[in-house]
Amino acid sequence: MHHHAGGHRPAAMLAEALAGGVDRLTVSFPPGVAAFLRLLLRAWGALSVPLLRGAVMLCMAMSLMVLAEKVLLGSVSAAAKLLRRRRRPAIPPRDEEAAGGPGACFPMVLVQIPMYNEREVYQLSIGAACRLTWPADRLIVQVLDDSTDAAIKELVREECERWAGSGVDVRYEARRDRAGHKAGNLSEGMRHAYARGCEFVAIFDADFQPSPDFLARTVPLLLRDPGLALVQARWEFVNADECLLTRMQEMSMDYHFKVEQQAGSSLCNFFGYNGSAGVWRRQAIVESGGWDDRTTAEDMDLALRAALLGWEFVYVGDIKVKSELPSSLRAYRSQQHRWSCGPALLFKKMLREIVAAERVPAWKKLYIVYNFFVTRRVVSTFFTFFFFSVLLPAKTLFPQVRIPAWQMVSVPTATTLLNSAGTPWRRSAHLVVPWVAFENAMALHRFKAILIGLFEAGRANEWIVTRKSGNSRPAPGTEGRRLQRRCGLHWLELLVGALLLASGCYDCVHGHGYFYLFALPQSVMYFAIGFELLGVHHTS
Repeated sequence: MHHHAGGHRPAAMLAEALAGGVDRLTVSFPPGVAAFLRLLLRAWGALSVPLLRGAVMLCMAMSLMVLAEKVLLGSVSAAAKLLRRRRRPAIPPRDEEAAGGPGACFPMVLVQIPMYNEREVYQLSIGAACRLTWPADRLIVQVLDDSTDAAIKELVREECERWAGSGVDVRYEARRDRAGHKAGNLSEGMRHAYARGCEFVAIFDADFQPSPDFLARTVPLLLRDPGLALVQARWEFVNADECLLTRMQEMSMDYHFKVEQQAGSSLCNFFGYNGSAGVWRRQAIVESGGWDDRTTAEDMDLALRAALLGWEFVYVGDIKVKSELPSSLRAYRSQQHRWSCGPALLFKKMLREIVAAERVPAWKKLYIVYNFFVTRRVVSTFFTFFFFSVLLPAKTLFPQVRIPAWQMVSVPTATTLLNSAGTPWRRSAHLVVPWVAFENAMALHRFKAILIGLFEAGRANEWIVTRKSGNSRPAPGTEGRRLQRRCGLHWLELLVGALLLASGCYDCVHGHGYFYLFALPQSVMYFAIGFELLGVHHTS
């Protein structure tokens, strides 16, 4: 009891000191202003504890929503893994005499590679697409170059001509402007007459390198099921070991592909198209209205419209495509802004269409609205930021506000374990603590992007192409140059980091709990992001 009273004393002393400071400050103000300030202070004194208790109750509900979602997805993906029959799809049999010639029984496939000033990776992506195992007369590789650098455009054109000279049907297409960014680029590519003659469309971003048998393993799935619109493959990363930033990204992406995508595919044949390493049925793209640039989530937009028409998707985690993770914090933040803002804006624009869709059963609508959008994106992001970075620090000043141990310890621990289900423990177990701190800190940036999307603020349609390096490691002798320049300070992260540091120190001195054991390491991660100490730093 004595210890509990000691916990109240610093908060009471702080309130008394604040009241005395306001009294001294208001002496120089007109009587009306002084009275208003005193009224505000008394209102805060009366409402602060009830508001914090209400926030605790809200976070309780949110934490259970997030945990239930993780349990559902984890259970479904685990069951799918146990029940899946690992059968390698075969290419349809070739009967050249009956079909009318070599390769005639294979469908026409268009491979689209949208790119923008991709000096470092254009050779890798074009080369990988041109090496795909598929009859040459049934394959068209379309390089959609939106580059603004004339020298890079010439390099890309020459690379296309070189592969065309070796017998591959490569089409180099460049637009006059970048209207619509990636969505506009893909849409423009689909308008060409030769593209309209293709039954399937495979899309690879400029840093993706599919294996030669990619089409041989994905297209047969579309041929077997005429109701299937999309086959999505898994991403794997050539630069995951480049730095701590890429290692932590790999852990998050492992969960996304192994759990979220697999569960959505198994549960209701719906998931968000990842924008690359997938094969579409062209008919589904056309019937859905084609690519739309109204949000920065053009891939999810197309997938959602196709799903509302009754089309189904399948995710195949056994098929992996090499790609690259953002290795600089600036590039990663830009990517996360796009990936958080775009879906929020899309949800706002399509909520009525989802509810009114006639070809989708009610339970699938519920999954899309509640699980796919609300819980996974909005609630999870807000809870992660608000509970750990705002509510817990505020609670240190109000010990009379109680947070149950199950909410503070048990639920976050269970959620963390489920979040790390897709990560190989032998490889990444030692990174779980910094990864959790990093995801908590990034939730601030993501939630800000969600608000921008929901309210269609100024940066709602901001599109910054993620910079690539083209190699798994820095070239010899370039490490120093890559670490020369940082891109500035992030004041919001620094402010929250200072709040956590102050509250952690306060709890260490005056508190009777162990909040400082969380707050101090978490503040370090906020400062690392605020000062851009994570990742590599590219020179201009």
